[in-house]
Amino acid sequence: MPSSNADPRRRLVRIACALASVAAIWLLVRAFQPPPQIGTDAEVFVTVDALFTALTSRDDDRLDACDERLHALRETNRLPAAAANYLDAVIDQARNGQWESAARKLYDFMYRQRRESANS
Repeated sequence: MPSSNADPRRRLVRIACALASVAAIWLLVRAFQPPPQIGTDAEVFVTVDALFTALTSRDDDRLDACDERLHALRETNRLPAAAANYLDAVIDQARNGQWESAARKLYDFMYRQRRESANS
């Protein structure tokens, strides 16, 4: 005759497996979801490129200048809010001393931008 402790343990294992499955599906969806897009504004692109230079050179002054330019572009609706929030997180990561991981995150962000022309 099975122990009465076996049923609660099996239930816990099933719940844990279900939660792990949901988490795995969520991670897969996030991995294939494109990042926020910066749009086609040339000044936004140049500023994000300058941000990458600031990150790879670990230059606080350049980082601050890019941050100011990005906020100005956001305020004039030339940089979409979702992309601006993403870039703010990258800048915060660098300000917390994680320059290399911030640069990798920005590289991936730029790599995954859709190549659209301003005329399309």
